Amino acid sequence: MKVAVFNAQPHDRDSLDAANRGSNHELLYLETTLCTKTAPLVADSEAICAFVNDRLDRKVLVQLAKRGIRLIALRCAGFNNVDLEAAEELGMTVLRVPAYSPHAVAEHTVALMLALNRKLHRAAARVREQNFSLEGLLGFDLHRKIVGIIGTGMIGSVVARIMAGFGCQLLGHDIVENAGCRDLGMRYVALDELARSSDIITLHCPLTPQTHHLVNAGFLELVKPGVLLINTNRGGVIDTRAVIDSLKSGRIGSLGLDVYEEEADLFFRDLSGQIIQDDIFARLLTFPNVMITAHQAFFTREALANIAETTIGNLSDFQSGTINEENRVTARQFQR
Repeated sequence: MKVAVFNAQPHDRDSLDAANRGSNHELLYLETTLCTKTAPLVADSEAICAFVNDRLDRKVLVQLAKRGIRLIALRCAGFNNVDLEAAEELGMTVLRVPAYSPHAVAEHTVALMLALNRKLHRAAARVREQNFSLEGLLGFDLHRKIVGIIGTGMIGSVVARIMAGFGCQLLGHDIVENAGCRDLGMRYVALDELARSSDIITLHCPLTPQTHHLVNAGFLELVKPGVLLINTNRGGVIDTRAVIDSLKSGRIGSLGLDVYEEEADLFFRDLSGQIIQDDIFARLLTFPNVMITAHQAFFTREALANIAETTIGNLSDFQSGTINEENRVTARQFQR
């Protein structure tokens, strides 16, 4: 099968080529992001392989369908960037990688917590300048702190296990309770109670119309002053303007982000020689208590291998007509 691979970075090529040995799919690597302008680059491909920042709205899907694309193979777990209703109307199948490595994202989440709490980013910069003062670097023990986890699926449950190991108290919020998290001592509560009670809040719910801007001005009015907020999920789960206001007021004590709502124009490229035009993102960078990584939580050897193997498997399954239904995405899932 001939496949146009968008947003293809060097690591994508290496991992997909390794997984493709023996399958012999023809992979057309394109560094550009998929959008209406770049959709014609699929040429005579039968399928496309897309990533988190590729745009798969109705206009793009119509263009792809006219060019004979029958399969959208997402090399990620999230599917909020796909108009699933349009895909179904156009007879296109959407497959994803639902569980490439929850440990990778969970471990990065905890790394952000630790770095922000103990101000490791500031401490390391000071020492390089031979400034060995401890002023302004005071942190707190994680032991016995209350950690609120919004979304307790595969990633959230791994975060829960790690934080339980630190001796934290666990609060959870999800539409479906996780028995494994309850066994760790997690108490499931309403969102308002989680906001009021948590010392640390971390987001691991899918981005849907229901969770868009879940963390908004109203939510942030409820949180403990000085709360540590982490988002390694999807940028649209938080209202960034409201978060900036809470950083300015001190309501948020520290913020760790691996995602950003408008990241498609920023992440996965070197912009070091350019002026960032996104004023909201530029404002975030001015806060000393904010750490931002460029959507790298998934970025481990194990995760890349799993993503590539599942993606190639999805292509082969589709070609043979034996689709793994656990990897299929439908409009019903988007609406849940």
